[in-house]
Amino acid sequence: MTGLRADRPTRACVLQLTVGADGRRTLLGGPGLAEGMRSGVVSLEPGHAVGRHSTRSREELIVVLEGSGELVVEGGDALPLAAGSGAYVPPEQEHDVANTGTGPLRYVYVVAPAFGGQRP
Repeated sequence: MTGLRADRPTRACVLQLTVGADGRRTLLGGPGLAEGMRSGVVSLEPGHAVGRHSTRSREELIVVLEGSGELVVEGGDALPLAAGSGAYVPPEQEHDVANTGTGPLRYVYVVAPAFGGQRP
């Protein structure tokens, strides 16, 4: 295969959740594991938000594990999030995830390079 780094796994593997000094919970994000894909788990207490941000040229998938909240995308309405639901954020979209529920909001995010209509 072309374009793969020599240190990237060539077989499926189990990933361990790591918690950094800043409290971020990362599933996928270190050198050698993926060519631009990143993933982690976010836990927000009621009334808290991640903060407005953009994944720039990458697209993002959000899969809600527990709780309820909303995804607010720049220039759009707030989209409801609930356990068992998912949301997609296109590249270049500033957005925020907020916990609007009464219990913790936990979700997995996956950020990956967008292909611009051309699949590998």
